[in-house]
Amino acid sequence: MNQMARNTALFAGVAVLILLTGFLQSWNSAVLILNMGLISAIMAIGVNLQWGFAGLFNVGVMGFVALGGLATVLVSMPPVGEAWAAGGTRVILGLLLGAITIAAAVMVNRRLPRGRVQLLATAVILVGGFFLYRAVFDAGVEAVEAVNPAGTGYLGGLGLPVLLAWPIGGLLAAGAAWLIGKTALGLRSDYLAIATLGIAEIIIAVMKNEDWLSRGVKNVVGVPRPLPYEIDLQSDPVFIERAASLGLDPVVASSLYVKLGYSVLFAVVLAIVLWMAQMALKSPWGRMMRAIRDNEIAAEAMGKDVTRRHLQIFVLGSAVCGIAGAMMTTLDSQLTPTSYQPLRFTFLIWVMVIVGGSGNNFGAVLGGMLIWFLWVQVEPIGLLLMDAITAGMADGSALKAHLIGSAAHMRLLTMGLILLLVLRFSPRGLIPEK
Repeated sequence: MNQMARNTALFAGVAVLILLTGFLQSWNSAVLILNMGLISAIMAIGVNLQWGFAGLFNVGVMGFVALGGLATVLVSMPPVGEAWAAGGTRVILGLLLGAITIAAAVMVNRRLPRGRVQLLATAVILVGGFFLYRAVFDAGVEAVEAVNPAGTGYLGGLGLPVLLAWPIGGLLAAGAAWLIGKTALGLRSDYLAIATLGIAEIIIAVMKNEDWLSRGVKNVVGVPRPLPYEIDLQSDPVFIERAASLGLDPVVASSLYVKLGYSVLFAVVLAIVLWMAQMALKSPWGRMMRAIRDNEIAAEAMGKDVTRRHLQIFVLGSAVCGIAGAMMTTLDSQLTPTSYQPLRFTFLIWVMVIVGGSGNNFGAVLGGMLIWFLWVQVEPIGLLLMDAITAGMADGSALKAHLIGSAAHMRLLTMGLILLLVLRFSPRGLIPEK
C-alpha cells in the first residue's frame, strides 16, 4: 500500500468511527465530536508549525487558546453602559499610564549612559508610574465591578459580529506571542518550555482574577453565535414542517442543524489554515525553517537570522491557536477561564501532533481528529467493558467496585498507551514528515 492510499485509509477510519458513534449512540454526540475534532486539528496545526517546522518546544498552548476565547468576549459581547459610565474611562486611563510608564523606563534606560544616574532614573519612573497607575486603575476597577456583579460587573465588549472575533483572537494571541518571543526565544528548548508554561499560567491567572475584563471565575455566558439558537428554530413553523418531513423530532433536528452549521464553518477555517500551512511548508521560507530546525549553527553560518525566524514561526503558530480558541468559545457560547487546564490544551494537543506525525500538516489534522475521538469515547467504552467483565461478580464485591471505579481513569491510561505504541512502532507518527 502506497503512502497516499495509507493516509486515505487512516482518515476514512476516523470518519467511520464518527459515523459509528452516530449510529450506535446519537448523531448529536457524533457531530459534537466532529466539531471539537476540527477545532483540535487547527490547534494541532498551530503547534506543528512551531515544533514540526522550527523545533520550538512551546508548552504554553492554553495561554494562547485562552486569549482567543477572551477576544470573543471583547469583540462580540455588548458593552455594559453602566460599567463604562462608572469607571470605564479610569480603567483605560490606568492601562495607558502603565504602558507609558514602561515605555518611559525603556527609553530612559536606552538613552542614558550606564551608571547610577541611569539606574536611579529608571527606578524613579517605574516606582512613581506604578503608584500612579494603581491609583487610577484600582479606583476604576472597583467602580466597574460594583455594577451588578451578579449579572455583569465588567465592561463588556464592542458588540461586533462574532465571526470577526476569530481573526482578532488570532491577532491577540500573535501580539502576546511576539512579546513572549522577544524575551524567551533566546532560551534553550527546555528553558523555553518552562518560560512558555509559566507565561501561559500568568495569562490564565489574569483572566480568572480580573473580573472587570471577563468576569473572572463568574464566567461570561450568552456569547453571541453566528447561527440561530435551537429554541428559535423550534418555534419556527417552516423549520418544524421540514423536520417532520424528514421524520425528525424538532428538538433533535434543531440541535443537529446548529451543530452541522458549526461543522461547515469550522471545516472552512480548517481548510484555509491547512492550505496556508502547506503553501508555507513547500515555499523557500518553509525549507529554510526546516533547515534551521535541523541545524541552527549551519543555518546561521549561511547568513540566516535564526532568532528572527523563530519569532516569526512562534507568532504564526500562536495565532492559529488563538483562532481555534475563539472558535471553541463561540461553540460553547461561554467563556470559562477555569476550563483552560494544561491536560486539555497542552498535553492533549502535543499527543495529537506526535501521534499524527510531527512536521506533517495532514498528520496534525489526523491526530487532532483521532485523539479527540478517543478522549471523548474511551471512558464510556471503558465503563461498558468493565460492566461486561464484572457481570458475573457479586454486587457487594470489592473487586467489582474497584474495576468499575477505575473506568474513570481509562482516558489517561489510553492516551499514554497510544503514545507509547506510536513511539515504539511508528516513531515519526501515523503520517510522517516526508
